[in-house]
Amino acid sequence: MDRVIPIWQDTPPGFEESYGQAAPSMTLYPVENAKGAVLVLPGGGYEHKAAHEGAPIARRLNEAGIFAATLDYRVAPYAAPVPQWDAMRAVQRLRKLAPEYGYQADKVGILGFSAGGHLAASVAYIPTALPDAEDESLFEGLSPVPDAAVLCYPVITMGSYTHAGSRDNLLGPNADEASIRHWSVEQQVSDGACPAFIWHTSDDGAVPVRNSLLMASALAAHQIPFSLHIWPHGRHGLGLAEDVPDVSRWPELAAEWLHDLGF
Repeated sequence: MDRVIPIWQDTPPGFEESYGQAAPSMTLYPVENAKGAVLVLPGGGYEHKAAHEGAPIARRLNEAGIFAATLDYRVAPYAAPVPQWDAMRAVQRLRKLAPEYGYQADKVGILGFSAGGHLAASVAYIPTALPDAEDESLFEGLSPVPDAAVLCYPVITMGSYTHAGSRDNLLGPNADEASIRHWSVEQQVSDGACPAFIWHTSDDGAVPVRNSLLMASALAAHQIPFSLHIWPHGRHGLGLAEDVPDVSRWPELAAEWLHDLGF
């Protein structure tokens, strides 16, 4: 049975009741005999969260024998690094839940779409400190950085080729060059980072395919393993892509890749 749990034990750091958003939470999708878990981050331009990129993805991961969870993270007017804090704490919480559900605590991945792909990639590849929180002692020794990243038509750069709405919502409409550089994932990848599975369509009209190409190039430069899939056609926001036969293979390919990593 699906189970909804809070991300933060007490008041989330940076929480603003006036923003009208609930405290961030995670919905768990358990499956028997899972070896690993994957945190799913729907897209939505850091403005909302697309439903078709949440629960249906988690259930497809379940079909592949992978424990899944979807994250209801904070969006605008919350700005960076608040969404990153939510995703990082969710990764820690999944590690803490591993003994209860039977998967391996060192096999926690992250999967994100569009702006959720940027959130996934930024948590995986941009060093970010978690703030002091009342429940900090509960997660001592549990890494907030995932062990694998699945990036689906992701926003990667905050510079040229970015998705302007995602950048404005995350950084504000007048972001300075230092912030743009810091939150451009391709500029922050370092040696020893986790492997990635990346997919995109070449004619994506909202998030240019150059985002995925920049990400792959950065990973290659640091000799980090990755699997890159670019399909020729498909609109932005495909989710499971059930209406685009060739692209609809991506969940199976991603699951195989995760299984090869021990998930």
